[in-house]
Amino acid sequence: MSQELELRFYKFAERSRDFCRNVKWDIINVVYIRQLIRSSSSVSANYIEASDDLGKADEKMKLKISRREAKESINWLNLMLVYESESLEKERKILVDEAEQIRKILSAIIKKPGG
Repeated sequence: MSQELELRFYKFAERSRDFCRNVKWDIINVVYIRQLIRSSSSVSANYIEASDDLGKADEKMKLKISRREAKESINWLNLMLVYESESLEKERKILVDEAEQIRKILSAIIKKPGG
């Protein structure tokens, strides 16, 4: 597994966490915040686990889980209420774009022969 991708996925989780610290913690957002923290951190955690040399089938399964968590992160980001904050909306768009790129990267790795 790529150290560069591992760091990129970690940074996505870190940036998602920081985004969650800045949105309003109301009765609605608190549910989405918890889900986003879980899914965004799970992207990098499962990618790391995929490199544990447990066999090709396990590696592929962990990569698929990582990709699914990236897709879930997009969902939670889109549901989060930013209450017309331009800065939060800008950050959300950046995070959604990054999660989409991560999803595409993982899809390419999974589809690669031997991947």
